[in-house]
Amino acid sequence: MCGIVGYIGHREAANILLEGLKKLEYRGYDSSGIGIVDYKGRMALRKAQGKIKNLVALISRNGLPQSHLGISHTRWATHGIPNDTNAHPHADCSKKILVVHNGIIENYESLKEALQKKGHRFSSETDTEVIAHLIEEHYRKDLLEAARQAIRELKGAFAIGVISSEHPDLLVAARIGSPLVIGVGKEENFIASDVPAILDRTRRVIYLQDGQIAALKKDKIEIFTFQGKKVSPKIHTVNFKAGFAQKEGYAHFMLKEIHEQPGVLQQMFSARIKNGRLALDGLRLSDGELKKINHIVIVACGTAYHAGLVGKYWIEQFSQIPVWVDVSSEFRYRNPIVDQNTLIIAISQSGETAD
Repeated sequence: MCGIVGYIGHREAANILLEGLKKLEYRGYDSSGIGIVDYKGRMALRKAQGKIKNLVALISRNGLPQSHLGISHTRWATHGIPNDTNAHPHADCSKKILVVHNGIIENYESLKEALQKKGHRFSSETDTEVIAHLIEEHYRKDLLEAARQAIRELKGAFAIGVISSEHPDLLVAARIGSPLVIGVGKEENFIASDVPAILDRTRRVIYLQDGQIAALKKDKIEIFTFQGKKVSPKIHTVNFKAGFAQKEGYAHFMLKEIHEQPGVLQQMFSARIKNGRLALDGLRLSDGELKKINHIVIVACGTAYHAGLVGKYWIEQFSQIPVWVDVSSEFRYRNPIVDQNTLIIAISQSGETAD
């Protein structure tokens, strides 16, 4: 559940997809893959464990047909070990539908069992493959409607991209809980899990909202709710630079982020310290409410969780208020002992899924 890049337009899809994936390497991943529909309506799929360079090498050895439509993905394993089979995109039984997915499908086991009873054959250990088979189950020559029907059966957080060899002029995207952006171009359109993947191609974007599904053609974008109601999206112009998502001469992203820390801290403090005083603008907590706090809970995942552990020492030292740190993906399943005087601090490293 890391990077998604999709393309439909008038240019060679594979090059655009691979370039986009490389711009998302800062997110971390363990495998990658690309799926395209060529000019004759044939599907082609390439997947490789490890770095994107392994996928590039695979394509160089085996080739990939020219195409104007495709989806690609960098995966961070959650269901199933990192390998070529579990890498995205995933296909249905007929090998006519491909899906990429960020997030977690919480009810995938029950869906998989029901689909297997209907004769569907699974090849991976992932929750994502369930989506492809579920779309196949609902498919009646209308890919958008099949995807919409399938999505309504899913529980969890997800962002998906879908293509089909029977619809070489259509790219479907949907989200709930996991970010997905649409890039608006001229005679071409894009999807991506993060803006830097497409900044070199367009700065006009639509931020897909929770509960929305989009149908992209090279010269048209339509967006609907999961219930089928058409909505009018707002197109935003992105002004920030893509430098934060590039190595800028450093050997790897971790080293770059370490060297960026002084500047990041300065920006953080400058936003909160005004005229020598701490400003808590926007937190919506009065002095009286702050004085009543008797317990603090920090919830976070992964790197953010470790940042929370550091914060625990500082907060307890300076405030003399007890602090506990919990993993947010587990916190939701507990019945935590909190009351109206407990402050919850939620930290997100990525802004996605369980965070």
